Amino acid sequence: MLYIASDHGGYHLKKYLVSYMENQLEQKIVDLGPHEFVESDDFPDYAIALSKEVAKERANRGILICKTGHGMCIAANKINGIKAIVGYNIEGTEMGRKHNNANVLCLAAKVLSQDHATAIVKKFLETQFDGDERLVRRNKKIEELEK
Repeated sequence: MLYIASDHGGYHLKKYLVSYMENQLEQKIVDLGPHEFVESDDFPDYAIALSKEVAKERANRGILICKTGHGMCIAANKINGIKAIVGYNIEGTEMGRKHNNANVLCLAAKVLSQDHATAIVKKFLETQFDGDERLVRRNKKIEELEK
């Protein structure tokens, strides 16, 4: 399942990306909010809710959006089973999936155009973990930190 959430800083980009993914990519999405613009909301509430859902199943993915992507990424990575990355460009996002098996993409609404954000999201969704033995070994070392 694919989940998406934002705070007020990412609200408008989230709405755009939901439409893009449903209509252009024919992707089913669960929107965890906010469902209306609330300037006083707090990003950790959405990051935690999404991350807990993503962590339930290995195949789940999530997209979080705030102004910089950093706050969402920090909060998401506090949940066991989450490997969140900031999608600052297409190649970085691709490497985060291929090498780190990232399952949550965090986007910076303040600096990404809609076109750039859609390209990053598309790359995140279409890229699979490489599965190379060295990458598996390295990721297991990171997972050990959660124990």
